[in-house]
Amino acid sequence: MEGIYNDGGVDQYRICEWGVMKRTVEAVANGQRPAKIVALGAAMSKMAIIVGPKSHIYEPEQLKNTPVAVSPFNGSHFTTLKMLEGFIRKEEIQVTNAGTMQERFEAVRNGEVAAGNFYEPWISVAQKQGFRILMESHSTRSEAASEELDGPTLAAMFRAETVAAGMINANPNRYTHYFLNEVEGLLEPDEFQSWRLLYGPPVPYTRQRFDDTYSWMLSYTGLINDGSSYEDAVDNRAWE
Repeated sequence: MEGIYNDGGVDQYRICEWGVMKRTVEAVANGQRPAKIVALGAAMSKMAIIVGPKSHIYEPEQLKNTPVAVSPFNGSHFTTLKMLEGFIRKEEIQVTNAGTMQERFEAVRNGEVAAGNFYEPWISVAQKQGFRILMESHSTRSEAASEELDGPTLAAMFRAETVAAGMINANPNRYTHYFLNEVEGLLEPDEFQSWRLLYGPPVPYTRQRFDDTYSWMLSYTGLINDGSSYEDAVDNRAWE
């Protein structure tokens, strides 16, 4: 989606909160189309660190100095850091790129990597096939937009997202076919763990949230450029 945004195909995109932060802060330096953070929400993707069925790893502490397969600078990467730093020191956390979600899944199965971070529907596939889930966490999305998208238009979009979030939360099974399509026959409808789906209304991106998130990202070498500020990166014009 960010590639389409950079090419001018859309004026707004949403990915994980930390990915939006990184791309917003670093856009100009990297020659990308500028954007500002315009909301927090609405999807709360469930991410899980998983090991293979025959793994001898049973707890997060055993991942000390052990690479975990992720998509670099995306939700799986950032949630891996967030989850593991509660169990091992930051300098002992290691991540690696093992390709797409399906390629990552096979790499864990075949023992090419010890563990990987996955979202649904791959968590449900992993459970069905006997993989072991070590830990799970929700990963909040945020939204970024160009200056071409005005406040009233954003506000209308966010109202629609709020309605959609309520509809999905009320009956998640109604929408599971979208997830099942991704895994192409690996799951039956009743095998998908829809209880993991969680959505919330978009809300303003506060100064406190920016400070906390940006400071955390700066605590890891190479995770994000320094020198940005709330005024540089955030514009809550949908609520003005």
